Amino acid sequence: MYPYEDRMRAVKLYIKLGKRIVATIRQLGYPTKNSLKSWYREYVQCHDLPAGYVRSRPKYSPQQKRSAVEHYLNHDQCLAATVKALGFPSCETLAAWIRELYPDLRHVITRTNNSSPFRPDEKYQAVSDLCTRHGSAQEVAQKIGVSRPILYKWKNDLIGDEAYQAMRKRNVIHSNEEEGALLDKITQFEIQVHQLQLERDILTKVNELIKKDLGIKNLALTNREKTRIIDALRETYPLPVLLGVLKLARSCYFYHQSAMLLSDKYAEVRVTMADIFNDNYHCYGYRRIHSMLRQNNKVISEKVVRRLMAEEQLVVRLSRRRRYSSYCGEIDAAPENLLARDFSASSPDEKWLTDITEFQLPAGKVYLSPILDCFDGKVVSWSIGTRPDAQLVNTMLDEAINKLTGDDRPIIHSNKGGHYRWPGWLERIQAAGLVRSMSRKGCSSDNAACEGFFDQLKNEMYYVRDWSDITLEGFMQNVDTYIRWYNEHRIKMSLEGMSPVKYRQQLGIRI
Repeated sequence: MYPYEDRMRAVKLYIKLGKRIVATIRQLGYPTKNSLKSWYREYVQCHDLPAGYVRSRPKYSPQQKRSAVEHYLNHDQCLAATVKALGFPSCETLAAWIRELYPDLRHVITRTNNSSPFRPDEKYQAVSDLCTRHGSAQEVAQKIGVSRPILYKWKNDLIGDEAYQAMRKRNVIHSNEEEGALLDKITQFEIQVHQLQLERDILTKVNELIKKDLGIKNLALTNREKTRIIDALRETYPLPVLLGVLKLARSCYFYHQSAMLLSDKYAEVRVTMADIFNDNYHCYGYRRIHSMLRQNNKVISEKVVRRLMAEEQLVVRLSRRRRYSSYCGEIDAAPENLLARDFSASSPDEKWLTDITEFQLPAGKVYLSPILDCFDGKVVSWSIGTRPDAQLVNTMLDEAINKLTGDDRPIIHSNKGGHYRWPGWLERIQAAGLVRSMSRKGCSSDNAACEGFFDQLKNEMYYVRDWSDITLEGFMQNVDTYIRWYNEHRIKMSLEGMSPVKYRQQLGIRI
């Protein structure tokens, strides 16, 4: 709270300075803008004028205001140039006078930041028009929509201060040497503008034809891609110029141009590869696609397959998510790890693996509980539900036990989750004569084969799609369809390029 004397001192100084708030605050060091305005209103309402006080006359007369505004309107409409020519007032005050006398005039530029509404290519074109004009610079400036000093400032930024000063001194007669130097500057600028336009056109064609970012470097392009860019721009620019900018040899250009005119001998293979990739959940890499092509009597090398997949953008998308953990603490003594990370089996129904994985969807959560056979990775049985309870794993186990024949008594390996230590699970294990085996606590690598199956399933079916518009029942149907495709159609390189079902059929094993 300021005392009365300080407030009066501030108000009187504010009136003396012509009601300039910023100047008053800078001189006194106080108060805020809003406080000074409220003190002034209180001062006017109370008419608390000291005896003999005479209001100071305005700093500028109406004639000065009008002459300054007329000078602004008749001389390029530039605030800074008008203030420099007259010596008064400030640019802000002159802008206020113009708005006061000509409220409909919208050409006053009061922008104080460094932003410009004009793009760099528009500035280049404006300066080019200025250098090659036949009329006055004012006509060029009015055509663009800027003032004449701004246009010359753009020119000064591009070709240097010397040429800018030479253009401003119109009344000085230049010598032949100075005129020649100025013409050389203009010629250099025109070459620079032409070079920038060429680089811009090249980047635009790269984005249109090759679908690469505008910031790509020329050295990152292949010779075939450079040839395509040159063919697209040959009608606009000479061939030697394009070859020099893209750093491509003339013989190399004509070689690739001739090669592109020939028919693509891999055209049919490209279509077949795309069909294989799209029909198999976008999860086949170059090895599996190469194996599928050989099965279709299309023999090409793996390197060619990799190159064609890169050109056709057949990329397998991978992602990692947090895994579900079903460990609920120790309930009773757990059995030993009988597999010891040996997931190989010489015959079916010798070693089984099981676990539970979780799918997080916008509609809710879904859980999958499968049993895998270590012999060929076939999913023996599986159950899908919305809750990871005893019914989920018991249903899966009952279905797998029903498929056993003869004296098969496989080892069933799981983690130490509570699902595999409840009474219902133990009773079914004992009744079927199965052998229990469990991983160590928090050691997922002890059940790596089952974890690998979950990783393949999610990378190939779950992560690559948007499930925001599907119900839980629809998603469970998709998981069921994938597992059936996994057993019957998905080829594995460890099975000589065959699916688990086809591999068993070839060996004569009952499915």
